[in-house]
Amino acid sequence: MRGVTTAQPTARGRGSRRAEILDAAAELFAARGFHGVSIEDIGSAVGTSGPALYRHFSGKDALLAEMLLDVSERLHTSGARRVTEAADAEQALDALLGCQIEFALSHPALITVHDRELGNVPEPARRRIRRLQRLYVEEWVTVLSELYPGRPQAGLRAATHAVFGLLNSTPHSAGELPPAAMAELLRGMARAALAATQG
Repeated sequence: MRGVTTAQPTARGRGSRRAEILDAAAELFAARGFHGVSIEDIGSAVGTSGPALYRHFSGKDALLAEMLLDVSERLHTSGARRVTEAADAEQALDALLGCQIEFALSHPALITVHDRELGNVPEPARRRIRRLQRLYVEEWVTVLSELYPGRPQAGLRAATHAVFGLLNSTPHSAGELPPAAMAELLRGMARAALAATQG
């Protein structure tokens, strides 16, 4: 661990058109559900025809799979980098909290889509998503194990999932407070929740 990075977990290494399609699809899936949205609806949202989207994705299932794989990869990569570059476990936890809060406040639609629609992702991609998510959780557990030595890893893992539930509440709470105030509230509540693991 060295110095905390300020890299954002939302940076994408793909063309802007492809990203635009994924973002529009996420908003539509969150609002109407995967089965309530057609390829034509997604095309219309980005100013093109539905069939034109097949130049980018083989179908709606593939679009959903890439959407959720992308976010899982970004969170895991950013989280691992932040832990590696942090000076110590305390800074690493702060960096992980920042990573998750930034994502939660910026992408509430993706959180909704993941919660509702993961079951509609084809099985091979779903396994990859689950694996990336487990790796991301283990970044948190490793850091928490340093901060709270002697605590069983199963308990730290459960605490991590509980904190994700808290931080990923933004589909219900986004807009209630200005983003900076909401970020501060979420960070404080997450810290308090994790401190309870000492009990």
